[in-house]
Amino acid sequence: MTQNSTNLGPKIALFEPDIPQNTAAIIRICACLGAKLEIIEPCGFVLSDKRFKRVVMDYMDKKEIKFYESSDQFFRLKGNQRIILMTTKASESYTSFRFKKNDTILFGRESAGVPDKVHKYVKYKLKIPMKNSKRSLNIVSSVSIVLAESLKQVNLI
Repeated sequence: MTQNSTNLGPKIALFEPDIPQNTAAIIRICACLGAKLEIIEPCGFVLSDKRFKRVVMDYMDKKEIKFYESSDQFFRLKGNQRIILMTTKASESYTSFRFKKNDTILFGRESAGVPDKVHKYVKYKLKIPMKNSKRSLNIVSSVSIVLAESLKQVNLI
C-alpha cells in the first residue's frame, strides 16, 4: 500500500474474512484509495492461497495491514475510537451518516456477518439501501461504495 500510515483517514476492518479473492480485492481498493486495512482473525484462508495471490498481485504490503488476533483484541485496542458497522440489519443509510477522518468502518464475514456480541458493542450501524428487498451486495462492492463516500465527506478525494 502506498498510504502514509501517519495520515488520519478512514480504516476498513474485515471481521474474520473467509473468501480470499474478496480480501485481496479489498487490499487493492485500500491501496489505491489510501485507506488503512485492518483484519480481525481468524481468516478462513491463508495469505499464501493462490486465489488470494492471483487477485492481490503486487498490492500487498503486510506492514500496512494491521492484524488483530480476535475481535476482543480489536475492540480492546480501539478503545474509544469510532467504529461503524456495515450491516443489512441497520436502519440508517450510509449516505445520511457523517463520517469523520479517523473512522473505522467494519465489515462482517462474507458468509455470516458478525456475531451478536459485535452488534452489541458497536454504537453506529449503517446499511447500503437496496431496491426490491435484495439481501446484500458483494463485500468488495460494499467496501468500495462506503469507502468512497467516507473519503468524499472528509475531503480526502
